[in-house]
Amino acid sequence: MWSTAREIAAGDTVILWLTRDALQPLTIEPGKEFNSKFGSYKHADLVGTPYGSKVGSRTGKGFIHVLRPTPELWTMALPHRTQILYLADIAFITSYLNIRKGSQVVEAGTGSGSFSHSVMRTIGTSGHLWSYEFHETRANKARQEFLRHGLSDRVTLTHRNVCKDGFTVADSADAVFLDLPAPWDAVEHAKKALRKDRITRICCFSPCMEQVLRTVSALNDAGFTDITMYETLLRPYDIQQISSLPTIEEVSHKLKQSEIKREEKRLKQIASGHRGSNTTFVNGANTGPASGSGGYESSSSSHGEKRKRDGVEEGDEDLSMEKLPIGGKRVKTAEEEKLTGEEYQSVTTRDVVMTETLLAEEIQSLEDTKPEPISVLESTKLNLSKVMPEVRGHTSYLTFAHLLPTLPVGMTVDELGSP
Repeated sequence: MWSTAREIAAGDTVILWLTRDALQPLTIEPGKEFNSKFGSYKHADLVGTPYGSKVGSRTGKGFIHVLRPTPELWTMALPHRTQILYLADIAFITSYLNIRKGSQVVEAGTGSGSFSHSVMRTIGTSGHLWSYEFHETRANKARQEFLRHGLSDRVTLTHRNVCKDGFTVADSADAVFLDLPAPWDAVEHAKKALRKDRITRICCFSPCMEQVLRTVSALNDAGFTDITMYETLLRPYDIQQISSLPTIEEVSHKLKQSEIKREEKRLKQIASGHRGSNTTFVNGANTGPASGSGGYESSSSSHGEKRKRDGVEEGDEDLSMEKLPIGGKRVKTAEEEKLTGEEYQSVTTRDVVMTETLLAEEIQSLEDTKPEPISVLESTKLNLSKVMPEVRGHTSYLTFAHLLPTLPVGMTVDELGSP
């Protein structure tokens, strides 16, 4: 079945992987060229190349992968002559019909040979496939493919209308697969082809529910049992890799740090505003910055007062509201009206120093209450699967049934067994 050598040889059939959705079969014939939008490739250059190799174009502007054929790849790359079965249906049918190594299988409706290739790999050299195709041209093309792929010893392909003329085998098949427009017309012929000494199985592949109903009626009339119908759908999943999410402890730690920094900034703005408003008043007149106030200019004082007004919030219990400047000047009390300029300056400086001391103590308390740093685990990647919105299918309905053997007198089905 295809070449088993490590390297490609002349006459081999290979699968060219162009993209995920573009595969193409190619028979290696030295002297010919393969041309596509991915570049130009001489067949002779592929001879001796190991299967699975990535081959670059002679122009250096593209590449392809040269793969060894398998039934799965052949299903994706084969030239379509009819509607074909895909991997999901093929796998389900093979399993439900209990097709295995050494099985004798009858197939009606060869078509493009997708199901045939998979069955022949499953039954191996000890099994056999009888395939029937009523369209002569399709039968001849399928016969050529089987010969070219080295499968002619495992299959007997016949051009025949089985609905009218029946099968060429009798009492020898372990399973029958019908892929016909009117499978109900072939049910009686399929019953004759199936073995009578053990439990055998049949599957009918129909695209319409009306065909299923007529097929089920024919199976019941022919004496088949355990009749069931399935529809195979593909639901693809999108797999993504993301960084691990932070823990609740890490998030809480960051929020606490952010709140502390915000409060420190507010208190520093208040302290800066108090330092900028420390001016000297002589007989009720503003004469500029007081000595020892840091030498701030009037413009700095104005900016400081603005920052202070913006920073102080309503309900701040740590600051006395009557000590805050309003309109650039401090509001005097009745006692302060009697003081001279130097005495008033002394009182004002004392109040500012006290306020700054309180603010410094509050900032220090915030520093002391900062949460201890936590150890952050090294970031890891998480794999998440997400269901894609579209569902791929439907191709056809699969109708299965069992044919029970005629039991000798005194024997039960359990004693007879099943293959």
